[in-house]
Amino acid sequence: MKFLFILQIITSSDKNMNISDFLIGGFAGMGAICFTNPLEVIKTRLQLQGELAARGTYAKPYKGIIHAFVTVIRHEGWQALEKGLVPALHFQFILNSIRLGIYKMCMNNKWIHNRNGDISFLRGMLWGAVGGVCGSFCASPFFMVKIQLQAQTKTCVAVGYQHKHNGMSNAFRNILKQSGFFGLWRGATGVLPIGSSTQIATFGKTKAILSDYNLVIQPTLNSFCAAFAAGTVVAVAITPPDVISTRLYNQGMDVDDKGVLYKGWLDCAYKTFSIEGIPGLYKGFWANYLRQAPHSTLMLLFFDLLITVRDKYQKRFKSD
Repeated sequence: MKFLFILQIITSSDKNMNISDFLIGGFAGMGAICFTNPLEVIKTRLQLQGELAARGTYAKPYKGIIHAFVTVIRHEGWQALEKGLVPALHFQFILNSIRLGIYKMCMNNKWIHNRNGDISFLRGMLWGAVGGVCGSFCASPFFMVKIQLQAQTKTCVAVGYQHKHNGMSNAFRNILKQSGFFGLWRGATGVLPIGSSTQIATFGKTKAILSDYNLVIQPTLNSFCAAFAAGTVVAVAITPPDVISTRLYNQGMDVDDKGVLYKGWLDCAYKTFSIEGIPGLYKGFWANYLRQAPHSTLMLLFFDLLITVRDKYQKRFKSD
């Protein structure tokens, strides 16, 4: 009832429709991460394992997804699977309130449609990229803190640089003290718009195709199928830049406040590829896929369902 009351306030006039679209996008992202954060932890560990080391030359404390789950639980307990959840919730709200809000605004204004009124995949990618860049940049500090907290573990199973944070607030204080305000955006260039653009474009186009050809016309099932397709596509597209982002955000800093391993995004991509090859850029792919597919499915499904509830409640509110 409280949620419906909020919808009543923010949809009391058509002028506020775009505001509620942005808020609903944020809530949808937060709802999805509550289910998929454990896979985020596993993905982060796998992406940092064997960093800048040739295959077969390093120890592997995590020998796969299932083994990684068992290892984390054995050494740190079940609660370790929710490491970084608080900054992840902040990250998801900021990221998705912006990019899904922009997507819905573009849909309402027909900016994603071509002259025939059909949804354009390329225009969807363009506006998905715009929303992804804006959302990712604004939410970047929380993504950094999330990665660093998820990487922290006991020495016997540690991978990557180990930061000494005692929670989100302490992490922000440590980063500000060492690198200043702009240090919170270190590595932000690694968050490319690839994932967002392919996700949004695939979701919109798949929904239209399933509906136009009468393949899946039931609204909730239509959204579910389209969201699953979007999650599958985005997992393939986003894994390399995601590996690079994880490593940039997690690397330690020297006394001159410069990265101990990488100078920037291109340097990280070059070193990873030259030393670890293509497999290095796809480390943690299956964990990323198992995370991305359900995360995208849940997030976009929640988004469509909340939009539907909002619209129905607004009509009822206006008729009363």
